[in-house]
Amino acid sequence: MAARPRIKDVAEYAGVSPKTVSNVINDFEHVSEQTRTVVREAIDALGYRVNIAGRQLRQGRTGMITLAVPELDVAYFSELARHIMEAAGSNGRTVLIHQTGAERDRELAALHGFDTQFCDGVILSPLSLLPRDLATRDRRMPVVLLGERSAEGHTDHVGIDNVRAAREATEHLLSRGRRRIAVVGGAVRGQQGTDRLRTDGYRQALAAAGLPFDAGLVMPVEAYHWRDGAEAAARLMRDGTRPDALLCLNDNMALGALRTLYESGVRVPDEVDVVGFDGIEATGFSVPSLTTVSPDKREIARTAVSLLLNRIDTPDSGIPYRDEVIGHQIVIRESSGG
Repeated sequence: MAARPRIKDVAEYAGVSPKTVSNVINDFEHVSEQTRTVVREAIDALGYRVNIAGRQLRQGRTGMITLAVPELDVAYFSELARHIMEAAGSNGRTVLIHQTGAERDRELAALHGFDTQFCDGVILSPLSLLPRDLATRDRRMPVVLLGERSAEGHTDHVGIDNVRAAREATEHLLSRGRRRIAVVGGAVRGQQGTDRLRTDGYRQALAAAGLPFDAGLVMPVEAYHWRDGAEAAARLMRDGTRPDALLCLNDNMALGALRTLYESGVRVPDEVDVVGFDGIEATGFSVPSLTTVSPDKREIARTAVSLLLNRIDTPDSGIPYRDEVIGHQIVIRESSGG
């Protein structure tokens, strides 16, 4: 096997110094276009490739970032992880994936970068962190937060407008004449987590339509899994509440609810509409296909990786932390008359 070409080989082929080759590779300004052309032609002729790992080691970096999510078997997080790996890979980074189980101690470990010798920065989707955890974090470790929790000026944050998304989903159901809309996975009280924010959006839509809020139609759940959605739907059908629509706060629960309704002989969407959240791929293949609020996961990933790499590449820059709101769409399918 031929030896891998080095900068020295490119320099000799182009008739320039190794420093000039390095300047071209790093796109430094003070290099003539003629020289750039000669060097790039030499690079192509020899098949030279930049040794990213070596460059990162010289800069005191590992070239790896950590993605910490609550549960990989929740399809939203596995799909998001795929997009983050693609975005990081296109920037020459490797992603280490860590599952926190939504446990505060494990989220804290991720927030502080675990052992900093293993990663240059962290993208974290927290469920249990407290505001003081963010305020007292080690600022030397670049961190980008995902999801609903506000960064509160302590770190960069990427998410969707959960209140608006839930309001729009509820408005869609109201436009179909639904009036007893249950919220599976909702919360009336507590901190401003995903469940509370999406329930607030639901309440806003009801208020705008002049409809009263019925706390009995808000069904808290233990987790956001298929079984939780199935059991919540069973309770709603069993206890006399009998809604005419279900707004499920993630797609897993919505798919579980669809199964319960099918087994109970309830026709969807003739008798009950069902809407989910997250836009996972499986929603297009259920029977009936599932209407869902679909965040732009690719853009969430791209933005999160970009923010993190900016922090890694420009430490102590003093740039204010950013709170990026990414778009979403309501994908209307068979489960709500699409």
